[in-house]
Amino acid sequence: MATIKPFKAVRPFPEKAQDVAALPYDVYNREEAAIAARGKLDSFLRVDRPETTLDPRIKINDPFVYETARKNLEKLFHRNALTQDTNDCLYIYELVMDGRSQVGLVVCTAIDEYLDNTIKKHELTRADKEEDRIKHVDACNANTGPIFLTYRAQDAINEMIGTWQKEHEPVYDFISEDGITHRAWVVDDEAVINGLVEKFGDVKSLYIADGHHRSASAVKVGLMRREANPNYTGDEEFNYFLSVLFPDEQLYIMDYNRVVKDLNGLSVEVFLDTLSEKFDIEARGAEPVKPPQKGSFGLYVDGKWYLLTVKEGVYDPTDPVNSLDVAILQNNILVPILGIGDIRTDKRIDFVGGIRGLKELERRANDDMALAFSMYPTSIEELMNIADADLLMPPKSTWFEPKLRSGLFIHNLD
Repeated sequence: MATIKPFKAVRPFPEKAQDVAALPYDVYNREEAAIAARGKLDSFLRVDRPETTLDPRIKINDPFVYETARKNLEKLFHRNALTQDTNDCLYIYELVMDGRSQVGLVVCTAIDEYLDNTIKKHELTRADKEEDRIKHVDACNANTGPIFLTYRAQDAINEMIGTWQKEHEPVYDFISEDGITHRAWVVDDEAVINGLVEKFGDVKSLYIADGHHRSASAVKVGLMRREANPNYTGDEEFNYFLSVLFPDEQLYIMDYNRVVKDLNGLSVEVFLDTLSEKFDIEARGAEPVKPPQKGSFGLYVDGKWYLLTVKEGVYDPTDPVNSLDVAILQNNILVPILGIGDIRTDKRIDFVGGIRGLKELERRANDDMALAFSMYPTSIEELMNIADADLLMPPKSTWFEPKLRSGLFIHNLD
């Protein structure tokens, strides 16, 4: 069963919500984050990416960066941008993109349920990225970015959340710069809170959709606090971390595409000839290729697009991991032909979220890379099946849209 806990959220005053709300820290590189935060004194990027407010010569992992994050969080209180609720509440968070709505419940989830795999994972994490967020959470004494979790939808939960939305006005209702509508409600009725807590007790598992590094870091900070407080009871806030729970039926996974630095010493002709052993290849010229179905890929190289379709017998369709398109590409092209080493760390490969479009793949392949692959999206059912089997997906298998905003809900660890 899944445990959810109400909490006293730190959150923006309604008139400040749009100014505070920011995209997650990890969708930007340092330069992009600095541009996004420039001149926006209330932007939560100044907390999540504090280096944006510092001399660019300062290294991202300098202790001063994490101290700056804490100070920038305090400044948002001084600027009357943030406040804290006085009572434990749950919160409803709705995002609308291109007319499609997804409605989540903002809660705290238990670090013990992360550890006992009630909260299921599907990706490995990198130690350096974990260490960054551990230091950030510890310095801020707060979970500053929500973990995006999903669960198999239940009508009773949908009905309770939908009823509250209909009967109450949202505390936030704004459209962000990228056209996404954000609405939020405060659930402050004890009976409704208890009812939702009870209903989630019937949910067998929660699944990390996005935020593996944030969740792993939040759990490790909680364990550090336990070690520092050996008489802890389990009720302290550091035993829980900030999450938003969405039913699986509402989620939208986009393609997560790949760009590669070079052809590993091969000519385009030899590369295509090698591909033809396992893929049918159809030349498409200048027309960008969006893969039409599972097992198909777009390839952009030397100014031209190709449609690749994997041949029968190349992979085992009953294997939940190796039958993923990202695994087919990795196992049959990226590693054996292009010589990519560790997909998570090799500097010759980069990953481009589908929200950026196919033209971004062309731009990268014509600029700092040599070729690009457009992907067919992984399904939410594939993700959940792999997590249920305690297996791991290849890195960068999923790109969820719309992105949750940081700064709308913050969970203090005291």
